[in-house]
Amino acid sequence: MTEAIDIAVRFAGVRLDRGRRTILSGIDLDVPRGSITAVLGPSGSGKSTLLAALTGELAPAAGTVEVFGQPVPQRQRALLELRKSIGVLLQGNGLLTDLTAAENIALPLRTHTSLPRPVIDRLVAMKLHAVGLRNAADLYPRELSGGMARRVALARAIALDPPLMVYDEPLTGLDPIASGVIMNLISELNDNLGLTSIIVTHHVHETLPVADRAVVIANGRIVFAGTPAELEASDDPLVRQFLRGEPDGPIAFDSAARTEAA
Repeated sequence: MTEAIDIAVRFAGVRLDRGRRTILSGIDLDVPRGSITAVLGPSGSGKSTLLAALTGELAPAAGTVEVFGQPVPQRQRALLELRKSIGVLLQGNGLLTDLTAAENIALPLRTHTSLPRPVIDRLVAMKLHAVGLRNAADLYPRELSGGMARRVALARAIALDPPLMVYDEPLTGLDPIASGVIMNLISELNDNLGLTSIIVTHHVHETLPVADRAVVIANGRIVFAGTPAELEASDDPLVRQFLRGEPDGPIAFDSAARTEAA
């Protein structure tokens, strides 16, 4: 087993329930520090449920979830402290429409720190520069393209310099060029800032080129964990069906078989 010091996130024997229904079970997963791990799977496979356990929104029915060697706490104050170390990029961006790009990025800094205004302004400028939007500080979300809005949301997610970044379907609604920009940014930020990144997505071909590790979730469990090269070489029927986008196979795609949104 990999030494705990090298592990950013660990799921051990985790079962996740929604109400009376088990969404995921038998989840054992280690995310190495400094890595980019792609969590792949069809819509409804439970990817977002996995994220909910990581951020403490959903307590495991069994097993443990650890972030940097510490169990995800249940007490609200401790959980809020943990969440400061986790940056999350939502697929809907979550930008406040009545705030400019700069004001959106400054929000977590003003909320969670006591830094003076000039320091916050400097940090915001640095984050905008990091995502290639130095000239967009005064624009409102309605004035941004889809790709620009996603980059502003990314700048806000890294505002507090979290060591762990989580991307929830980061390419949703983006054209191929904007998707390429976002994936390159994720890779560059991970390397330049020394982050650990988890990308939850069903965009396989766009994500695998920047990933160090790949995990596939289907039918309520992890069906593959390894390198992208090993994933593409796998002859597992579930993996092949997902990668090829085949409607028929061991993964059920009908709505009756899956009611949990990923």
